[in-house]
Amino acid sequence: MRNPEVQDAKDYAYRLLKFRLRSESELLNRLKRKKFSPEAIKQAIRDLKKNKLIDDRLFAKTWVESRIKMPLGFNRLRQELRFKGISEELIAAVIEQARQRYDQAQTVNRLAKEKFMRLKDLQPNKAKRRIYAYFLRRGFSPEIVIDAINQL
Repeated sequence: MRNPEVQDAKDYAYRLLKFRLRSESELLNRLKRKKFSPEAIKQAIRDLKKNKLIDDRLFAKTWVESRIKMPLGFNRLRQELRFKGISEELIAAVIEQARQRYDQAQTVNRLAKEKFMRLKDLQPNKAKRRIYAYFLRRGFSPEIVIDAINQL
């Protein structure tokens, strides 16, 4: 016998997944917020996983690939994935994979030069402080940012 609440929970999850991939934790929280019963949530999540519609590894990999293009640094990506409920081991593996393909230092150097040109009317120290703060907010490591600023 089919439980209509389980089907409603799955339908809601399908609607969410239509827009973008979601982590298991994200879906769990959204279903709880909609006040589905714990059993309906558990069954819906189990069915979604069985049909490979929930895959935290794929979600994390896709998330990192899309957010690197913004560009964001690994510190920020790590923080976002934690917030999405991804395990520390999986975060470390996905970040390590991305680290092999993505050179943060090169990106920061290129963007710092562009930003510095736009801030050329400011005093150099003030411009450097703004650039430093910008890159830290975007999750780049202080060492890489300081190296890039020193090259300016």
